[in-house]
Amino acid sequence: MKKNLMTAAAAVALIVAGSAISAQDVLRLSHQWSTQDIRNQVAQIVADEVAAAGVDLEIQIFGSKSLFKPREQYTPLSRGQLDMTVLPLSYAGGQRPEYNLTLMPGLVKNHEHAARLSASPFMEALEEIMAEDDVMVLVHGYLAGGFAGKDRCITSPDDVVGLQTRAAGKAFEQMLAGAGASIASMASSEIYTAMQTGVLNAANTSSSSFVSFRIYEQVSCYTPAGDVALWFMYQPLLMNKSRFEGLNADQQAALLAAAEIAEAYYLEEAKKQDAASTEVFRAAGVEIAEMTAEDFEAWRALAQITSYATFVAEVPNGQALLDMALAVE
Repeated sequence: MKKNLMTAAAAVALIVAGSAISAQDVLRLSHQWSTQDIRNQVAQIVADEVAAAGVDLEIQIFGSKSLFKPREQYTPLSRGQLDMTVLPLSYAGGQRPEYNLTLMPGLVKNHEHAARLSASPFMEALEEIMAEDDVMVLVHGYLAGGFAGKDRCITSPDDVVGLQTRAAGKAFEQMLAGAGASIASMASSEIYTAMQTGVLNAANTSSSSFVSFRIYEQVSCYTPAGDVALWFMYQPLLMNKSRFEGLNADQQAALLAAAEIAEAYYLEEAKKQDAASTEVFRAAGVEIAEMTAEDFEAWRALAQITSYATFVAEVPNGQALLDMALAVE
């Protein structure tokens, strides 16, 4: 009997040990979007590619803010309570004001420019700040957006004078106020009703939000992200740095290879979303306006004396970071 008890105890110990090993090889990834969203698809590509690599590593995706609230993911990630997340980095601007530069009007011109920015010394500087919080970037990605007007087209700063406007992000509110617009702060999910009831005359948000919230039913003109766009938001797939470094070499290599595939997909799909939103608005009978390079420069000039100036005043190393970003052609 004693021998049987020892054998049973040993078996239990092996099961417990095996469970512990298994738990170490499961990564939890959190985000706020549905399974149809491009950001979930990016996460799924990484999970699928890692699974296919056969390196005893599994990524479990918790979407639709089922694990953490949208703006409450960076802190648990930095503390090791969460392994991975797809997150608009500006959400963590309260903890790291430098991150607010990743949702700044006129800083990114188009998707190719966004990709160059992601591979620049500017991004390296941001990644050094992330590393201080035990966070690293696996997949870089920007999403673009545009303007919609209830009664007029919006391409230049003069077009928003006197309009009640919703902007996506504090920096955009500062710039639009500087152009002479009145600002109404609200979630993108509230734009439709606000336009329907006359609270809003114009709105600024992402291409995907314009479509998913059916804003085309309430506006007469849409200015999508095209050759140039004013609104770009950095939304990377992040990972806890210590967690990554604790994986074996094969697992790390599989993650990095998967991230490379996902990043290429992210860039191409982001472009497609802009084009798809244009077609949806056009099909709904909405006029399509195009922002010119001259319009873009006019907005950027306004941003320099509003949003950029505020950022530099509030962030100790803000001017150096801003200069690094603007240096990317």
